[in-house]
Amino acid sequence: MDLGLEGRVYVVTGSTRGLGNAAARELVADGAKVVVTGRNEKSVADAASALGANAVGLAVDNADPEAPARLIAAAREHFGGFDGILVSVGGPPPGFVADITDEQWRAAFESVFLGAVRLARAAAAELPEGGVIGFVLSGSVHEPIPGLTISNGLRPGLAGFAKSLADELGPRGIRVVGLLPSRIDTDRVRELDGLSADPEATRAANESRIPLRRYGTAEEFGRTAAFLLSPAASYLTGIMLPVDGGMRHGF
Repeated sequence: MDLGLEGRVYVVTGSTRGLGNAAARELVADGAKVVVTGRNEKSVADAASALGANAVGLAVDNADPEAPARLIAAAREHFGGFDGILVSVGGPPPGFVADITDEQWRAAFESVFLGAVRLARAAAAELPEGGVIGFVLSGSVHEPIPGLTISNGLRPGLAGFAKSLADELGPRGIRVVGLLPSRIDTDRVRELDGLSADPEATRAANESRIPLRRYGTAEEFGRTAAFLLSPAASYLTGIMLPVDGGMRHGF
């Protein structure tokens, strides 16, 4: 199936590792050009180099109010266009309600929530008809995850923002989509499993609740993201797509 990605230009934030990097890899593999971002200059340079000539890296923090303009300008300068953005950011620190400080809430709000809002708002002003704005969210949009209180608080609100944005941008032919990963086998998920007394038992218990009986791979997530961002998904907007092997049992 031709996804229609050849020559299209995307910004993928938080793409030096994990889910963002998986999405960037699949976009480039299907012919797209990608601006790779992250906070560490060396990690950004290494990630862009690994992707080849159709990727360029820019070290920015999603929480920086100047980040959106810099990223869109980089896409236009290096590749001559701007067709979409996938907003991904490293997960906020784990913890239960009583453990989390005001400063942790503020920092996570700036990077996870407000940073995403700014990026989407700037993209909406610049995208042509056929453009797309994607958000990497979490299964916590539908059901809280124990020990991830900050994510449980912020991700559903961001999904609500994305739905509102889809309604507003639809008449201009711009799509808005969300991806809701659950147990994808990334460093972040392995780190979370490692917080338990028995990480192997925790993983086995999680796998037993997934109908496919395994964690997803980063490549599986990346392929799903590439499809949703592509012209092949041109009639999909306002959706929040679980990428979870069936772990969400509700409709």
